[in-house]
Amino acid sequence: MTQHLPLHPRDVPTFFFIGVTTRKSSIMTIFPRWMEALGRPEVVIEGIDFPLHDKPSHYREMVAFIKHDPYSLGGLVTTHKLDLLAASRPLFDELDAYAHITHEISSISKRDGRLIGHAKDPISSGRTLNALLAHDHFARTGGEVLCLGAGGAGAAIALHLMHASDRPRRIVVTDRSPARLLELETMAAAQGSDITFELHQAATEPDSDRLLAAMPAHSVIINATGMGKDLPGSPLTDEAVFPMHAVVWELNYRGELRFMHQALAQKQARHLHVEDGWNYFLYGWTQVVAEVLHQPIEGGVFDALARIASQSRAGQG
Repeated sequence: MTQHLPLHPRDVPTFFFIGVTTRKSSIMTIFPRWMEALGRPEVVIEGIDFPLHDKPSHYREMVAFIKHDPYSLGGLVTTHKLDLLAASRPLFDELDAYAHITHEISSISKRDGRLIGHAKDPISSGRTLNALLAHDHFARTGGEVLCLGAGGAGAAIALHLMHASDRPRRIVVTDRSPARLLELETMAAAQGSDITFELHQAATEPDSDRLLAAMPAHSVIINATGMGKDLPGSPLTDEAVFPMHAVVWELNYRGELRFMHQALAQKQARHLHVEDGWNYFLYGWTQVVAEVLHQPIEGGVFDALARIASQSRAGQG
């Protein structure tokens, strides 16, 4: 069952955070400071936890509440992006282009009485990759991409890369779900990309190890499985060997982060660049906050919010 649902009317403007373990997120302490900085101190955040792949009726109840309660401004969706939209699509008056392509939403907002869903992950993942990779990384190095996980985050990253000016020749994607791989294959075909997609149903961690071993130097290796945060473990075994000079991106910034620690153990020997999900977290959250509050967050405003978030993170040890 869901931990709780806010079935009582609001009396203050509320931004909802829909996830799995929302109380453990840094945003719960960062958000009030962000609202002060943006001149919106009256806006509060409330975390709503659903178990993975919860009943569709629970997602519909949540979305209907946001739509009809005047004090509910909207919110950010993590982990449940695909399931929530599949269950509640008729409740939305408008979806952005990325939501139509990926069949997920990460942002719920309201404008002129209309409920709007946005898929922000292609934008936030793109900004994170642009900050992470050197100019013309793929063209200069011949590196490719191994994305472990074909769910919402994996699909969003693939979508960004399909339209990037500097893009890899090949993207290898793994998932335990054939249905997710088929959805990604269908999306890639519809986009008409010149990238070669190689899709693998990786049922065990050794399956992923073998695919990792075949990746060329300078490849980008991504953990988009949720393992290490919402699920225990890693998509790789401790015997996995990363390509030389690889860029290793762990999408999570909290939790056990076993995948990231596996990469860090090889950082010096394999000359790896290892990144956690902190910048992805910042880009993702500021994109949604801007949409919900109808307040642009770019340039100096983004930099100020990033500093506030980093100070809060450091204060948490």
